[in-house]
Amino acid sequence: MDLEDIKQILSLVREHDLSEFELEREGLKLRVRKASAAVPMQAMPMPMPVASPMPAPVAAPPPQAGPANAAPEETVGGVELAVIKSPIVGTFYRTPEPGARAFVEVGDTVKKGQVLCIIEAMKLMNEIESDCDGEITAIYVENGKPVQFGDRLFAVRVR
Repeated sequence: MDLEDIKQILSLVREHDLSEFELEREGLKLRVRKASAAVPMQAMPMPMPVASPMPAPVAAPPPQAGPANAAPEETVGGVELAVIKSPIVGTFYRTPEPGARAFVEVGDTVKKGQVLCIIEAMKLMNEIESDCDGEITAIYVENGKPVQFGDRLFAVRVR
């Protein structure tokens, strides 16, 4: 090993920001360690780990087609309304393709399992189905607008 080899090793240590490098070859042992202004490791007190509370993970529903979250949330004039909520984050579409007729309109009668809209999430088109029979009384989201998990999409007068 000559001076050029050592210079090349030092250059690599700097380039890769290594704190220590050791090489042993043919009876030669080379150790490069960066000096620091800090106290040597042996004299440094080891910090005790402190447990910090982690927020509980929120399980998101799988982004798949199927019945939406419907819950009897509203009562208007003694009539129970099921509010269909978004099961995923994405873009809300009332039609199967641009220029096509909407899946449902206010006043339409729907059956359980009928497609109400599409929510596009990560380039996947997810059909959102009704999980109750009834009449559409409100559509809360405009076509092409983003929706979040749990956003209200439709109100259905349950029959």
